[in-house]
Amino acid sequence: MSASSAPLPPVVENIALYFDMLEQATDGVVIIDNRNHIVFFNTAAERLWGHTAAQVIGQNVNCLIPIEHKATHDGYIAHNRDTGHNRIVGKSREITFTRSNGDYVAAEMSISTAVLGPQRERYYMAFVKGVTEESHRRKILDLQNHVFTQLAGEMTEKDIAGLLCAEAERMVPNSVAVLLQVTPGLELEILSGEGLPWRRIASLTNVILTDDDIAALHANPEDARALVWHSRASDAQEIELRDCWASAVFGNSGELIGIFALYSRNRDKTTDWPQKIVAGCVPSCAAIIKQGLTRQHLTRLNHYDVLTGLLNRASITATLKDMTSQPTPLPFALLVLDLDLFQDINNVMGYDQGDVLLQIVARRLAQQCRGNFVLGRLGGDDFVVIMPGGNVETTRTFAETFTTAMSEPIEINGQELIISFSIGISLYPYDGVEIEQILNHADVAMREAKKTARGSFRLLSGVANDEVKSRLIIGSALRKAVRHSELHLFYQPQICTMTGRLYGVEALARWFHPTLGAVPPSRFIPIAEETGQIIAIGKWSIEEACRQLAKWDMAGIVVPVVSVNISAAHFYGTDLAGHIRALLDRYDLDASRLTVEITESVMMQNHTEAMTAIREIGVGLSLDDFGTGFSSLSRLAHLPLTEIKIDRSFVVNFERDVSALIVTEAAINIGKRLGVKVVTEGVEETRQETRLRAMGCDVMQGYLFSKPMPPADLPEWLRNFSALSHAQTQTQSQSEAQAQAQAQAQSRTGK
Repeated sequence: MSASSAPLPPVVENIALYFDMLEQATDGVVIIDNRNHIVFFNTAAERLWGHTAAQVIGQNVNCLIPIEHKATHDGYIAHNRDTGHNRIVGKSREITFTRSNGDYVAAEMSISTAVLGPQRERYYMAFVKGVTEESHRRKILDLQNHVFTQLAGEMTEKDIAGLLCAEAERMVPNSVAVLLQVTPGLELEILSGEGLPWRRIASLTNVILTDDDIAALHANPEDARALVWHSRASDAQEIELRDCWASAVFGNSGELIGIFALYSRNRDKTTDWPQKIVAGCVPSCAAIIKQGLTRQHLTRLNHYDVLTGLLNRASITATLKDMTSQPTPLPFALLVLDLDLFQDINNVMGYDQGDVLLQIVARRLAQQCRGNFVLGRLGGDDFVVIMPGGNVETTRTFAETFTTAMSEPIEINGQELIISFSIGISLYPYDGVEIEQILNHADVAMREAKKTARGSFRLLSGVANDEVKSRLIIGSALRKAVRHSELHLFYQPQICTMTGRLYGVEALARWFHPTLGAVPPSRFIPIAEETGQIIAIGKWSIEEACRQLAKWDMAGIVVPVVSVNISAAHFYGTDLAGHIRALLDRYDLDASRLTVEITESVMMQNHTEAMTAIREIGVGLSLDDFGTGFSSLSRLAHLPLTEIKIDRSFVVNFERDVSALIVTEAAINIGKRLGVKVVTEGVEETRQETRLRAMGCDVMQGYLFSKPMPPADLPEWLRNFSALSHAQTQTQSQSEAQAQAQAQAQSRTGK
């Protein structure tokens, strides 16, 4: 037997067997010597790294590890050699490394160490198992859980999008992730992805999706790659991005809301895992975008008018506050624009077509405004424009241009309309430095324009007469009075003619201003009507009257009915009956104890449906100031009234005007024929009471019985009035008994 064919010694034969077993192991095996050089690299390791054993044997193990750990790797091994302590030896851990072609691999690695040879040198052996798919499935699930947890917290959508993109980049080394949101204009907006080269960002934000693009993405979400990836030939300077994976993101209703993309700097790819990672991130992307859209929608509801998309009153007020609170505030012009005869358009064409008109008007107004103008809707048919730096000349020019533009016909539902605006202008700081002053000044100017010539504009600066200035001051103060509860209700008793007892009380608003003093209702009520504050005053009056009635009940003070005046404005666009019903429930009051007083203007504007709704809940309905307007008796007969109130002007003129006496008697007879109560106001003298009693008037009200009084004074008045009524009743009974006895005596004597 030759030496070459002689059998190997048992030890050498066993070593060869062990090496052969390691060579055929299904997991990658890498052994390094005391100099950190690779001395063994099996076939499974070759498949994992894409290197042959010949390429790596004798090389430092740094050639296999991720680039971010190369600089410190030898130090870790040296520390273990010197101390015998290292947290990675004897433990399994997950690693990510790059193949020779630039692709990446996720693996589980465990390291063992042993001291070998006569020199007792320390060797390390690593067992590496590829777990790319399992690893990323788990990481995607963890990422989804993390995203949904953060969505329930305080993080912004942009921050959560950044978190998702950073995690995707960790799962695909040497990559850049980007989350794009589709805007209402079908443009792409970057939520996260600032790591992209600026050329790529500019390219993406210039994309405008077409209907064909959207159809293609619905058919195949991965076609998003074609939209966000361009060949390197068309963008030669962006050579660091070599590939891209992407997917469309859809909302609950199937609408396209975003695109998630992953750009790679790797030279080549041999697996489809990056696309799977993109697909796994899509549900999280959808959740992020949807929450952002929901937040934007809520923000719009808080700051924008739902119908027109313009800023709402609260946002306009906030803008004015910001502009006037700067260290050196700059001048500006404020224009309040009111659409003329809008209520007529609503009545003729319907409220839905009225809404369409407001939307068209808002668009036209926006087209006339420059980029730095602030445009909003105050409510109803009132709009506002803030012109930074605006002065008399520029605002006049704008108002004239806008008036001309609005004269162009508008077609709605096949019908042409020619509309106009009445415009009021105020200038800051010349017309006031407080927001309420500026708004109120423009509002008064607008109403002056509407009174004198619809379709015109007014600047009151420098030429306002004393009456306008007075209204301006009162209107501004009234806004604060409503907000700061400076208004109070006084109550004037109403007396039943037949019994002489308390029939009810009428609630009358009173205003005591710290500087202006007592402002009479005849002064502030018309201004409240003009400025739209009458609605707030009316609602407050009803609630305050109900609250006071319940308070009297608890104190044992019997007030059968309280009457409250409301304006015609309450019948437009508000659920007055629903508001009243809610108040009656809150204060546990029977509906029959509340009467709503309306004017003839409400009746003439044909609000029968709203009046019927009030009566259906049991609340009384009184027609105030009857006889002073242009009431139609035929219409009066068909209204659900429970009482009519004869104006005080007729009672005052009893002695001087026979016609007033005739009209009063006729009105009382009309009331009786209609089956409603008749209340006469302005009773100040006993002679008037006597005449009204003879006419058969049901209820009387006036200074003869009491002036309007604060609620705290009513209990004492009731005690005094009851005592007086009792004494008068006894005197009347005695007089009647004496008259009867005298009549009987005369009958006996034949006289």
